[in-house]
Amino acid sequence: MSRVTVLYFAAVADTVGRNEEVIALDTETPTVGGLLELLVARHPALSPRLGYLRVARNEAFATATEPLADGDVVALLPPLAGG
Repeated sequence: MSRVTVLYFAAVADTVGRNEEVIALDTETPTVGGLLELLVARHPALSPRLGYLRVARNEAFATATEPLADGDVVALLPPLAGG
């Protein structure tokens, strides 16, 4: 079983009601996409936001098929604007 830390930023943190949580992944080969499915099951309000989020794994942008390892840190980043 792998454990990953999920960091939530800005509006995503407001949506789930926390800034971070540790998730236990019991699949044999966990992926970023599998984690996102689990997070939507835990926090259904995330579902409409998924198409707008960037996902980073260990401080590098990640794809849904990217594998996860025990101790990874995954960040869910909403779009940012500024100038």
